[in-house]
Amino acid sequence: MKRAPRPALPRIAAAVLVSLVTVVMADGQRDKGWWDFGGGPSASHFADLDQIKKSNVSRLEVAWFYPYATPGFNPIVVDDVMYVAGRNNSLIALDATTGKEIWIHEGLTGMTSRGLNYWQSPDGKNKRLIFAIDGYLQSIDAKSGESVRSFGTNGIVDMREGLRRAEGTDRRVQSRSPGKVWKNLLIMGSASGEGWVTPPGDIRAYDIITGKRAWQFHTVPEPGELGYETWPKDAFKYAGGANNWGEMSVDDERGIVYVPTGSATYDFYGADRHGANLFANCLLALDARTGKRLWHFQTVHHDLWDLDNVSAPQLVTVQHDGHRVDAVAHAGKTGFLYVFNRVTGEPLWPIEERPVPKSDVPGEEAWPTQPFPTRPPPFARQTFTSDDINPWLLTPEEHARMRERVSKARNEGMYTPPALIDTISMPGNQGGSNWGTTGANQKTGIVYVVNVNEVAILKLEDVKTRAGRPGAAGAQAYQQYCQSCHGANLQDVPGGLAPALVDITNRIGEDAIRATVTGGKGTMRPVSSITESELTAVMAYLANPNQGGGGRASPNLGPLPPGPVVASGGVRPPPRPLVAQPAPTYGGIGGTGGNIPYPADVDAPPVRYVTEYGVMASATRPPYTTLTAYDLNTGTIKWQVPLGDDLATLAAGGPANTGGLGARNGMVVTRAGIVFVAGADRKVRAYDEDNGQVLWTGALPGNSSGIPVSYEAKGRQYVVMSSMPNAGGRRGAAPAVAPDTPRGYIAFALPAGSVSEKH
Repeated sequence: MKRAPRPALPRIAAAVLVSLVTVVMADGQRDKGWWDFGGGPSASHFADLDQIKKSNVSRLEVAWFYPYATPGFNPIVVDDVMYVAGRNNSLIALDATTGKEIWIHEGLTGMTSRGLNYWQSPDGKNKRLIFAIDGYLQSIDAKSGESVRSFGTNGIVDMREGLRRAEGTDRRVQSRSPGKVWKNLLIMGSASGEGWVTPPGDIRAYDIITGKRAWQFHTVPEPGELGYETWPKDAFKYAGGANNWGEMSVDDERGIVYVPTGSATYDFYGADRHGANLFANCLLALDARTGKRLWHFQTVHHDLWDLDNVSAPQLVTVQHDGHRVDAVAHAGKTGFLYVFNRVTGEPLWPIEERPVPKSDVPGEEAWPTQPFPTRPPPFARQTFTSDDINPWLLTPEEHARMRERVSKARNEGMYTPPALIDTISMPGNQGGSNWGTTGANQKTGIVYVVNVNEVAILKLEDVKTRAGRPGAAGAQAYQQYCQSCHGANLQDVPGGLAPALVDITNRIGEDAIRATVTGGKGTMRPVSSITESELTAVMAYLANPNQGGGGRASPNLGPLPPGPVVASGGVRPPPRPLVAQPAPTYGGIGGTGGNIPYPADVDAPPVRYVTEYGVMASATRPPYTTLTAYDLNTGTIKWQVPLGDDLATLAAGGPANTGGLGARNGMVVTRAGIVFVAGADRKVRAYDEDNGQVLWTGALPGNSSGIPVSYEAKGRQYVVMSSMPNAGGRRGAAPAVAPDTPRGYIAFALPAGSVSEKH
């Protein structure tokens, strides 16, 4: 029997002297701000503040509202200035006490949508905001809002350089997540696509001052590198993925960056990547100075389920076997929480390799075992039977159809390999923990996880390439963002629950479609990762699917935002040479990344199997989403609660307190023992860290999206949530939000007259 590669466990020095290159302040709360994506280097979402207490949180009120927001964006707060992404692709500096605009840099189309990075020089005179636009790193002066032209080459750094692929085959590289700053380095992952022959997901670090690449770690190893033997001999020429498209965390003092990686491409079928596939699906510990691997653990061997590691690893100090241990805990799409000594990589509790089902698909070699943590217990449901079908959100016809599919499907546990018949996958590829959904109180050893319970039904089919046709870009973008729910022919997926899209532009109009895609509606979440060009291409495809697309009319996004516009468009890169690409291929994978010919000297698989993503969100019985608190001093669940209500379930006569369908939101954890997190019911709640009881509920105009922030400015603590007009029940059954409901950032605080309380 093949054995999975065991993690190497070299020790490094327990601590190092803190570099003088940057200002040394407490993790995540320098000057009581929110200096980094996720709150600080450790991405713990922790605010070391206690002005808002359990005893007074019920008195929170709206302090200010800013009426523009980007779905999923985590603001940065430094020196009483908040930096946000707003309407018309603008980056905006706000007064963090009032929400008033200080400057606007508009027209940053394609900017990193989940957050950005902040860096300042030791004397505080040089302050920069660093982000990516369409695969190019850029830097903006945080004080003036203007581009820093000395960064890189004339103000930009091409992230495609050094990716070990021929020019033109690396169409997709930029992740929607911003990476991490450590000292003078920006450490970045990538989003390389899901198809075959995609770029590898190498982890790279760049000098923040010059833009020069400082180091690069190969996640698909080359000959002579550790892990090369876990792939076919030529895989480094064509295999991609194994990338960090989500979050990462940094032990600031030790200089260790913890990098979760996703699956190898392409998804769901691995005939061209036999082996365990290091360093896909790993928790990687790298030396932040050099990129050298310190240790790793692979959570899924030879991934066939798209079980990427995405969420930020949480760094905590716990009492374990009579000793204080610095630990790292990673929550996976698998529903497991994996816990390690963060210096050595040794699991705090045994992780067992257990036999799992074999594949019966031609050419596939599923790995014979998978790792199962013995402690702590899982936070997600990991099985799905006919008894788990939703009794409220399906019509009788849908319920019967779903029951029949489940009864005939291959269903042998969470690691049942995709087959040529329906295959149950639970947690599905959109379930478990995802980006933004973990947090921690580092001192107490409590880790929090927001989980989504969503089954997926996979079915592999032989993919046939098709001849090129006009509008291929629209068809390809539709495959990536829409096809898994709405079907390859716009008629919906057999057995699925999403509406058909035939003639949709004539039935409801382009504006309504755009509003639904970007803002969400009912059980559909906002598609925050889609770019403007991709959305325009999809609109053309929906209007004329037989041609695969159409014109590229500019979307009407309304007037430019009013206020102090200081610059527009960032630094525009030089045009890239056009390289002929093959037409997109049928199937639910690939999107804008990959699906190009294999290298000439590589034997491509004779048959390629693909599947829709198969997510059946409305088919899964409640709870839909949960918030779990783990006590890692004992390796137990301290408490678990559903995350609010689901409006569609309530409207259908179902129970309250089910968690919101698709409520995948981040949280803020405070020193006062309060956890703030929004549901999918247009409400934000404050939970008691001790027992999960709700201490306060605040109303939002729409649903929140992404990671909230908490900070103190001019002696007053604020909690800021985004709000989007995306609530409403399935098929309009529950109260809907008007399309013109403003999307924006809402700041909650105690009444102004009460902030003099001791804290």
